[in-house]
Amino acid sequence: MADCAVQSDGRSGGIVINDDWPGYSLDLFSYPAHYSGDLDCVIIPHGVIMDRTERLARNIMDDLGDHDIVVLCVLKGGYQFCADLVDRIKALSRNSSRTIPMRVHFIRLKSYLNDQSTEDLHILGAEDLSFLAGKNVLIVEAIVGTGKTMKTLLKHVEAFRPKMIKVAGLLVKRVPHNSTCLPDYVGFEIPDRFVVGYALDYNEYFRDLNHICVISESGKMKYKI
Repeated sequence: MADCAVQSDGRSGGIVINDDWPGYSLDLFSYPAHYSGDLDCVIIPHGVIMDRTERLARNIMDDLGDHDIVVLCVLKGGYQFCADLVDRIKALSRNSSRTIPMRVHFIRLKSYLNDQSTEDLHILGAEDLSFLAGKNVLIVEAIVGTGKTMKTLLKHVEAFRPKMIKVAGLLVKRVPHNSTCLPDYVGFEIPDRFVVGYALDYNEYFRDLNHICVISESGKMKYKI
């Protein structure tokens, strides 16, 4: 991706994918045949996601090594990123003098209808997070857009008085009115396009796609509710 993306300033800034990046042709990759015609391009191949996730795990280990942490996985879109990130942190812990004892808890956020974020945010599984009191918390989220959802979640988590909160986000989308509520660890900064795959969905479809792709207009119409 050397021709389409550059490393932004700062270790946690993420890999920047430019607005004019056309993505990779679908013909270069394997993907489920039932999504034929539903995708425009591959914007981040699965292998690149894995390599970047390993780097984020190393950054987290450098910052949080020897601290007990509670990983708060944001479902549903964040489950694959969280699983892979935790696996890589565990691997680093096995082969290092530093270690990160981890517990994982799952919550679910829902704010999208089709390809539009709504004001109606539901937080499920987070009614009682009292066990976070005095703990170091790592929130793992797949994608951050305007930052409003993350800001609401952070406010909710802070009410339970954790010792520290860090956020790892695989994707940060460049959107109008983006708030300053950005993750501490960022995988990629991407254009304002609706992406699916790697557990990111459009009305529950495309979670079974390994690569992160841009959904086509015909794909949106096909799976619209």
